[in-house]
Amino acid sequence: MTAVRGFPAFPPQRAGARFATSWWGRAWIKAMEDTSLDQTLLRKGRTYAKTGQVGPITVSPGRIAAVTESEYDTVVRVEQLTDAAWERFLDQVAAKSGHIAALLDRDMPHDLVEAADDAAVPLLPAVGDLEPECSCPDWGHPCKHAAALCYQASWLLDADPFVLLLMRGRGERELIEALQQRDAPAAGTTAASGVSAASGVPAAEAFAVGTPPLPAPPPYDVAFAPPALDPPPAGDAAPGADPAALRVLAASAASRARQILVRGRLPELTEYQDRVRLAAEHDLGLGLDAAVAAWRYGGADGLDVLETAWTPPRRDLARAQALLEAGWEGEQPPGIQAWRNRWTLGTLQLRYGRDGRWYPFIERDGQWWPAGPPERDPAALSHG
Repeated sequence: MTAVRGFPAFPPQRAGARFATSWWGRAWIKAMEDTSLDQTLLRKGRTYAKTGQVGPITVSPGRIAAVTESEYDTVVRVEQLTDAAWERFLDQVAAKSGHIAALLDRDMPHDLVEAADDAAVPLLPAVGDLEPECSCPDWGHPCKHAAALCYQASWLLDADPFVLLLMRGRGERELIEALQQRDAPAAGTTAASGVSAASGVPAAEAFAVGTPPLPAPPPYDVAFAPPALDPPPAGDAAPGADPAALRVLAASAASRARQILVRGRLPELTEYQDRVRLAAEHDLGLGLDAAVAAWRYGGADGLDVLETAWTPPRRDLARAQALLEAGWEGEQPPGIQAWRNRWTLGTLQLRYGRDGRWYPFIERDGQWWPAGPPERDPAALSHG
């Protein structure tokens, strides 16, 4: 049976409400916005989405649909994956247990999408991949109704990445069943017990086997033994060994190792960036207060925004201006003093990062300080 999911209409939102907050939701919006040639229609679409002009949304393989403005049939089509592409995608999911756990936790890991791309399985849409259709007389591509539907769809994607997978052709239950079949042992008789794999092993028999002994530990090489992390007894401290610093480094190494297990890889950091990271993660002073705040809000991208001014593409700035005007919905937005990637609105400064997000700063003692996490929509920050 073809999977179909229905979602109730979104009620009107507050003026500064933001759209996608997840990285995959933002990728969805970017694919739609980069395809559009009319910023006015996008601005109207955002207004329609926020003011509740989109009816209940239906998501099915290859399409999302809704009735907009109570009379227009609006559909956005997405290309479905082939059976062969789904097999390659399932291979990537099953290859790492963390991928399955993340999807069930309603998360879409970066490394899963990257691995799928490497296997020629495009999960996220790119420019031109979304095909809007609407019964309204507007010839825009997309029209304001299709744009509104796409903006509201980003809220659905934020809450559940399985919505994206359903658009690509398969529902959650179908995917989970396929993954369970891959994890199931092959039919036949196991070599160890002679019991059919389908029937399993009785619990009493399994527990009777007991736990085999662990292998002997590797040889202990005194020359390479790490210094103790706990403070040594008085008078026995080894010169040059700082237990507190070693505890920080050990905790940092464990944290980085965990991130690598979850994400698959981490970006390379300069010596200065790594020093800021350590100070931010372990409450170290080091005289890096502003840098630490920037790292906690945005990592390496947040630190770059704090310390580097650059000139963004005009198209990005034009889109941000349209978002800012739409966010105020007819009200006059505050005056902007613009310089490169920094927009000053009175006591608030917004800085555009190379990651496509706007970072808020407030003035303190004559300097601009990081004031919160970044947003794709600058209007969501200007109302704060």
